[in-house]
Amino acid sequence: MSASPFTLPPAPETLEITGERVRLRPFEEHDLDAMAAYRGDAEVCRFLPFDPQSPDDIRRRNGHLMGRTTLEGERGGVMLVIERLDDGAVIGDLVLFHLDADEGSADIGWVVSPAASGLGLATEAVRALVDTAFEVYGLRRLVAQIDPDNARSVALAERLGMRREAHFVEKDWFKHRWADLLVYAVLAREWGSPVA
Repeated sequence: MSASPFTLPPAPETLEITGERVRLRPFEEHDLDAMAAYRGDAEVCRFLPFDPQSPDDIRRRNGHLMGRTTLEGERGGVMLVIERLDDGAVIGDLVLFHLDADEGSADIGWVVSPAASGLGLATEAVRALVDTAFEVYGLRRLVAQIDPDNARSVALAERLGMRREAHFVEKDWFKHRWADLLVYAVLAREWGSPVA
């Protein structure tokens, strides 16, 4: 097998994406209480790889991503908060992680407050992050791994035009049950016209 022709461009020094109703920016210490308000909810964490979190739990788990704008490095990734423009409230967070620099691929994930659900804010935010992953970070492929029982995340991936590539049956022992796993993906060359 020959070497990959893919090369990552340099990471941006700063990162802020402002959309119609939301702003994405690297998460910081002052965001921890707002994040704990939704990440501390057992229902929000039902399909996530952690139990309800306090500010200290979030700092321990994600503190290495605080303020980062590069995907590279050990435990690398970029974590952005979703800030609602009309009131400045932090209503969720997004992450790009598990970079495979040779393949130009990374995973994408999201956590959104139930208070912001059903308003299209998550769709706007994730769409902006996908745009950024392809346009700013120069990635070639994004992957989202979703529990099929997480109907809201499945619907979000499909609204964005991500392709369901796999359904692994009883793949992992997860939160006291054998859980299935769906894999959604999208290539940069496919991203021109996601579904509204």
